[in-house]
Amino acid sequence: MKLIIALLFLVLQSMAYAQECVVLLHGLGRSTWSMRQMQSTLEKQKYLVINQNYLSREKSIPELSQIVGETLQRCEKFQPTAIHFVTHSLGGILVRAYFHQHPTHPLVKRVVMLGAPNRGSEVVDKFKNSWWFKWMTGPAGQQLGTDTTGLLHQLKPLPFEVGIIAGNSSSDPWFAALFNGANDGKVSVESTKLPEMKDFIEVENGHTFMANSRNVINQVSAFLATGSFIKKQHLATRK
Repeated sequence: MKLIIALLFLVLQSMAYAQECVVLLHGLGRSTWSMRQMQSTLEKQKYLVINQNYLSREKSIPELSQIVGETLQRCEKFQPTAIHFVTHSLGGILVRAYFHQHPTHPLVKRVVMLGAPNRGSEVVDKFKNSWWFKWMTGPAGQQLGTDTTGLLHQLKPLPFEVGIIAGNSSSDPWFAALFNGANDGKVSVESTKLPEMKDFIEVENGHTFMANSRNVINQVSAFLATGSFIKKQHLATRK
């Protein structure tokens, strides 16, 4: 009898977790493969995970942001109790751009951003007029500069619980001279921050492969579950 009760508890617990939907949005020039480790971990935690691909180099940020609405519709079909977003780099900007036009959603609860250039990137400032940069990053890349009159600085605050993870270990040392402070090789730590963020943490990871870090994945899991990151010094080491 005890075994039956225990099994029933596990089934009910699994069903409860499955009712929360997590949308993963990769960064510029990447694909769903860059979020596969994150996806695998969250699925093991019984979340319903939608790892959404989009053609990041072909359209502007407002155009690309419509994919956020499409993922919301996909989640809604499963009648979840909550919807969360986990984003890398440009993915976070798309969430901000979408909810700038659609101020809220009754099911969206938490948003975790990894290395999002919320205030722009000095790399864009330096190279946006170069032919190779335009080719590599497309229209969206042109909108990721630090200019305070640009798109990024016009977006409204997100009305959800926002957790931000910033890398402070550059994986692109050839860009180091472009930054005055700590950075992940593409985005400065300060640029990732938003006034509305509920929690913030720095990790010793570079920009490109941040989403593959076991430490980062653990921090994402913690924020989705509790609304806070794990504030332990030993967890801020590169994994």
